[in-house]
Amino acid sequence: MFLTALFVITLTTGGIALPQGYQRIPQPEGSFGEWLRSVPLKPGNTVYLFNGRPKANQAAQYAVLDVSVGQRDLQQCADAVMRLYAEYRYAHAQYDRIAFRATDGTLMDYEGWRKGDRFVLSGSRLARKRSAPPCNTRACFEQYLQTVFSYAGTLSLQRELQPAGNEVNPGDVFIQGGSPGHAVIVMDVAQNSKGDRIFLLAQSYMPAQDIHILKNPASATPWYHNKPRQALQTPEWDFPAGSLKSFK
Repeated sequence: MFLTALFVITLTTGGIALPQGYQRIPQPEGSFGEWLRSVPLKPGNTVYLFNGRPKANQAAQYAVLDVSVGQRDLQQCADAVMRLYAEYRYAHAQYDRIAFRATDGTLMDYEGWRKGDRFVLSGSRLARKRSAPPCNTRACFEQYLQTVFSYAGTLSLQRELQPAGNEVNPGDVFIQGGSPGHAVIVMDVAQNSKGDRIFLLAQSYMPAQDIHILKNPASATPWYHNKPRQALQTPEWDFPAGSLKSFK
């Protein structure tokens, strides 16, 4: 997933240039915010779909994350958010913290998956069955995520997240549940001496595509200035006021 150490030093989310007068807000060691800042970026700026074809709209992205998109049309908007959160927990071996609910409410936890639990449709709902041998490999984790992406989405993720605080923080999510709905994740945050806060956003979209840092339609930089409870305009989706949520 990640580039070599030669590139991680410079081509990361935390290396994206700041507007004059702003400084990145320090993040606690081991936090989601610290990890998001370390996510590597691809050297190129083209967004590719899951099938290897370039996305039709190449005007929305500022940079492209070097994160797997998979080979199926699954890792779309909410899925990209779940991918990043799961990758953070996986990187810290916090397997018991990797769990998401399907749209029908079924808990899909990675701990159970590692023990052999699988989730299959039984009528209109998912059922848990101990039907596979225990696994603890990267391939096992990827298979788990593909299952989550198949049965969870903006509606289920929106229900899982809690209202955001009074400031925008790394790992927060602007989300509008629906069919279609959309979600973008806050990748980094900075502020100036007055306490004015700015932030970077990342998204995937439909069809499944590389996760990418968004441009700001209202600015010459990719940094956004919105307050937590304001409406938000992004290149491919407008979020109403009150759309900002946080992981618990």
